[in-house]
Amino acid sequence: MTHGADPAPTHKKILLTSLAAMVAEAGTFPIDLTKTRLQLHGQSLSAPSSTNAFRIASDILRRQGIPGLYQGLFPAIIRHSFYTPIRILSYENLRNLMVGDENGVSTMSLPIKALIGGASGAFAQIVASPADLVKVRMQADGRMASQGLKPIYSGSIDALSKIVASEGYSGLWKGVIPNIQRAFLVNMGELACYDHAKRLVIQNGIADDNIYAHTMASTMSGLCATSLSCPADVVKTRMMMNEADGKSVYRSSYHCLVKTIRIEGLKALWKGFFPTWARLGPWQFLFWVSYEKFRRAAGMSSF
Repeated sequence: MTHGADPAPTHKKILLTSLAAMVAEAGTFPIDLTKTRLQLHGQSLSAPSSTNAFRIASDILRRQGIPGLYQGLFPAIIRHSFYTPIRILSYENLRNLMVGDENGVSTMSLPIKALIGGASGAFAQIVASPADLVKVRMQADGRMASQGLKPIYSGSIDALSKIVASEGYSGLWKGVIPNIQRAFLVNMGELACYDHAKRLVIQNGIADDNIYAHTMASTMSGLCATSLSCPADVVKTRMMMNEADGKSVYRSSYHCLVKTIRIEGLKALWKGFFPTWARLGPWQFLFWVSYEKFRRAAGMSSF
């Protein structure tokens, strides 16, 4: 296992991270869709009815079939073609810049890794926020179709043009603050925990730098990232849907947070925790295993 300064060209890393992200996104997208629908459930009701991830997924399949589980996949893949390479490369470059060699990487503290991971994720999310907005709107739009209502958007391009026409270009960054907050928390847990956990697993002789180490590290990082980010994810999703139908439900992220707690209780901030974790775990497994394999096939060092 080698780390430290990697002479591999940046464009090769961008390509490999994008390919690995596409594999992970396509493989776990139905779980992400279920999570989004679950988080939006009850936001306009004073006494929301009870539901769960299984009921929502079953309802989507019954009303729309398998294609309904992939509503919004295209903008999700576009988002990750920007988001994932930026955050992964930023983290790796900053980490290597700070320590310079393998010994330094091995002794770098978890809080420093967490700070680097959070900053990398926040920067990447600013760039990718418009694609994330379109993805969430498309996922929520599918819910209207499942209820027998006419969808607002006919496709990703139509969603993009309608958002710009009705909300202006600044509308593409609606919910960007909770987006950044979530991205910081997710990557603080995901990147730092994966990096740190993989090294602990390998250094303690539990597994070599292989699929077993990657699986254990990705599972731990997924649980950590979900616990930290779920409240921000709920607020982010609802803020991105704010004014989607011409009605403003929330004045700000803080108002959304307070109103959600007042109407639905504190536990509503962890709505979708299981599907979020159930997606983050497999997503990271698919991404990291694919990415590590792609890097080795390309003659590059391990992450």
